[in-house]
Order: sequence, then C-alpha cells, then structure tokens
Amino acid sequence: MRERWFGATGRKVPEIVVEGTLDLPGALVLDSLADEDVLQDTHARGVPVVVRADTPVKVVAALARPEVSCVLVPTEQLLALDLAEITYG
Repeated sequence: MRERWFGATGRKVPEIVVEGTLDLPGALVLDSLADEDVLQDTHARGVPVVVRADTPVKVVAALARPEVSCVLVPTEQLLALDLAEITYG
C-alpha cells in the first residue's frame, strides 16, 4: 500500500482509502479539485488535503496533485486500480 504525508502532521496515510475507514483529524475534505487556490493555500499551511473521487480518472487526477494527502473512494473496487497502467499505459 502506497502512502503519503498527512499534511505537516508527521503522519503517513494510505494514498487511497474507502471513505469512513480512516480517521482524518484536521483535514480539509474536498469534493473536487476545482479551487486550486484553496488546495495550494491549505497545503502551504500544513493542513492535510483529502479529496473524494468516484471514478478512476478522478482518483488519478487527485493523486497527481502534490497537495493531496489522500483520496477517499466510495467502494473497495477503486482501491485495486493499477495506477501505473492508467497513468503511463
């Protein structure tokens, strides 16, 4: 399981988790990546950024952002994504 830093907390978390299975204290949870200023500002302040994603394309887009600590998915099916295959073909 690949992990990412959870903001400036010193803690690492899985990069993809099923929503509701991981405690995410103090994180900003977003439904989209639409507001880049919020992503960058929140990250700059050391606050963990978590994004919800319900398709493989959205998961990959969220993980492409260095500000994102973790992606929340609705089902276990999205945990099994082959990210290298999706990204690089």
